[in-house]
Amino acid sequence: MSDPLAPVRTPDRPGPGPLSSSSLRALELSVGRRVDGLLAGDYKSAFAGVGSELWQVRPYEAGDDVRRIEWNVTARTGNPHVRVELAERVLVTWLVLDASASMAFGTAERRKADVAEGVAVAIGYAATRRGNRLGTISFGTEAKVEPPRQGRRALLDTLHLLRDLPPSGAGSLRNALELADKVARQRALVVVVSDFRGPADWRSPLLRLAGRHAVLAVEVRDPREQELADIGELRLVDPETGRQLRVDTGDRRLRERFSAAAADERRALVASLASAGVRHVAVSTEGDWLRPLAAFLRKGRHGR
Repeated sequence: MSDPLAPVRTPDRPGPGPLSSSSLRALELSVGRRVDGLLAGDYKSAFAGVGSELWQVRPYEAGDDVRRIEWNVTARTGNPHVRVELAERVLVTWLVLDASASMAFGTAERRKADVAEGVAVAIGYAATRRGNRLGTISFGTEAKVEPPRQGRRALLDTLHLLRDLPPSGAGSLRNALELADKVARQRALVVVVSDFRGPADWRSPLLRLAGRHAVLAVEVRDPREQELADIGELRLVDPETGRQLRVDTGDRRLRERFSAAAADERRALVASLASAGVRHVAVSTEGDWLRPLAAFLRKGRHGR
């Protein structure tokens, strides 16, 4: 029986490919170790969850456990409120997903949007284990926010969002990061999944976000964005602006200039992310994207 929440698969939208249970389990363990690092020592009091020490009382939100309703405050205000308590082992992960038109590009086995979908599902699967919470911010034609949820509910919310998320519009990574800075109230793990194309005006909000949270940048690449193939004259179209350009890919010097410019742009991106204190991994539309992601997460720490 088909899953009604699963995105429709077509040759133009093939999806991320199979996600084996063993690969997801390895990713879960990798993320789990990073969670342990984030929640160690001085960080533990920054995380709210189910525990024994009262942290705050806030208005009830759809999906909250009714057993945590604070009846005294509810009776006094006339509106339902819930208790939020401190816990040592609860982490909120925010996925910031690029759904701009450039993510529809793909010349290898799948589109960049398909790889981003797979990264979102894999990270979401791992991040919602052990009672942790997952929230999602997508940006394309407009920004959409799914508030943090626990367990299967969070993963279903993410799958529902992906189902209705065709890449479109110019998008604004800057605006998405500013939005993440506003809605991520407690210290969290923020995973930005994007091709990082377009205006590089996002560094200031990224610096602010990285000052409060652990941030991981997952860059999605396509091989044709780095190298031009020798296939004669082409008409290139910028999917976000509609600008068109005719080029002769048979010109060796043109191909060399293109490759050098693309390499310089990616080096500048890596340097900018590093200077903001953000860890970075690149995955590709070509080959297995899950293996390098899991290998990266097995190394180092997201926390400081």
